[in-house]
Amino acid sequence: MRTIQTTQLDIPPGMIHLGIGQPDPSLLPLALMKKAAEHRLGHNDTSLLAYGAEPGDGYFRLTLAQFLSEHYHKHVAANDLFVTSGASQGLDLICTLFTKPGDTIFVEEPSYFLALHIFRDHGLNIIGLPMDEDGLIVEVLEENIAQHNPAFLYTIPTFHNPSSITLSAARRERLVHLSQEHNLLIVADEVYHLLAYNTAPPQPLANYTDVGTIFSIGSFSKILAPGLRLGWIQANQALLDRLVKSGLLESGGGLNPFTSKLVQSALELGLQLDHLANLKAVYGQRMVFLSAALRRHLGNSTSFREPSGGFFIWLRLPEQIDAEAFLSEAWQHDVGFQPGVRFSSRQSLKNYARLSFSFYDTPELETAAGRLADILRSSL
Repeated sequence: MRTIQTTQLDIPPGMIHLGIGQPDPSLLPLALMKKAAEHRLGHNDTSLLAYGAEPGDGYFRLTLAQFLSEHYHKHVAANDLFVTSGASQGLDLICTLFTKPGDTIFVEEPSYFLALHIFRDHGLNIIGLPMDEDGLIVEVLEENIAQHNPAFLYTIPTFHNPSSITLSAARRERLVHLSQEHNLLIVADEVYHLLAYNTAPPQPLANYTDVGTIFSIGSFSKILAPGLRLGWIQANQALLDRLVKSGLLESGGGLNPFTSKLVQSALELGLQLDHLANLKAVYGQRMVFLSAALRRHLGNSTSFREPSGGFFIWLRLPEQIDAEAFLSEAWQHDVGFQPGVRFSSRQSLKNYARLSFSFYDTPELETAAGRLADILRSSL
């Protein structure tokens, strides 16, 4: 009998696919969600089964605002939050309402490959801007604004996907200033901000949303469970009003009202806080382990920066190695990754690979590093 697929992933037996940027199934909090569901359903409140308020359930947004205020070290107002069905749906909705086909947008080079897919779905012209060890080079951004008149800049300022680089505090300040000076809309994908493993990042761009040019996107996919399909957008009222008054919300009401009430209980009971602490401990250990395993197995033939948070290691392969061709060979040896060219708006970065340490425990990470080293030796 053919297996019926129930999740996005369909991994062959024996395969270790470091291209998977998702939580380890063993870390998905089934018992936590059972407690949250029992707590919430015990209220006998039928409103969670009705069409939701357009910005999202008011009590959930109050609870989420308190949670974010504690982690962002700045007051977050519930009215500055808009509930989404995950970060991807929020990004797609922003594209729908704030762009039209043919518009130009700026992204970092590299950038999250599935966000690039969303932008292409909307017929947008994508221009990649360079990064260095401190993140997006803001001077290059400024040089390009007048020439291209972008609809928005999409940035991943903290624990960047795929590079894991964090935008410096000074550049964040300069970026916010430029957004005001040029009325440049900034879409900040901050889904990894709460996953710091050693050094705390600078304050999120969410803390600057009062300037009126910034959307900050957050998600429970990385800090609780992706199957919840629950996230949020933080912005000022003028920007959020465009979302609230959209045809999508007018027709279907607020997004994900049932799940948001369950997560409200997870927040109120302190379950989310405990789970986040556990994730940071586990992922931090895996990050250190995979970094050490890569150095041990691959030696000086490759290079990477050890990340301070997030899910990823951005591995630079020897110049003569094409990562897509290398991946084809790797599949034959039961190991996978995401080739760098997928993260490029220019079809470059061909000798890079994104490796994730979120989906596998340390024994599998050790095996994967060894397999990659064996393949690389045979390719040189």
